[in-house]
Amino acid sequence: MKSHKPSRPARRPLALVATLALAAAFAAPVLATGEEVVMYKDPNCGCCGKWAEHMRAAGFSVKEIKSADMGAVKREAGVPQALGSCHTAKVGGYFVEGHVPAADVKRLLAEKPKVAGISAPGMPQGSPGMEGPYPADRYDVVSVTADGRTRVFASH
Repeated sequence: MKSHKPSRPARRPLALVATLALAAAFAAPVLATGEEVVMYKDPNCGCCGKWAEHMRAAGFSVKEIKSADMGAVKREAGVPQALGSCHTAKVGGYFVEGHVPAADVKRLLAEKPKVAGISAPGMPQGSPGMEGPYPADRYDVVSVTADGRTRVFASH
């Protein structure tokens, strides 16, 4: 007579659940880049479109909206005048002003600091969308709180 071994609980479903959970954890940062960036730009500006291309290449979905009144867009977004640039974007409840690298936007969305947004003031040479044959500037991306306090977020 053959002896029957007690059956073991099926481990495959558990292994599958664990594998899927691990895959989801590693995929989360990639999925976060799928957030839509709504970028407002002057109809006559060419570098803004290049920044949008940079963001798309980094995995973001970018909607470009032409605006003849960028001053109003910036005021509504809460961008301090001194930190302005050529275009203003909104993503994840934050403003992103100017030629901010996609890596900084990803960090902003991952860390979720209590700020209104981040800015690369002016139009730094060599920043995303401002590449060219000239030497790149060193520049800071600054975070801005709702009451206007600033802090260096990243240096490039």
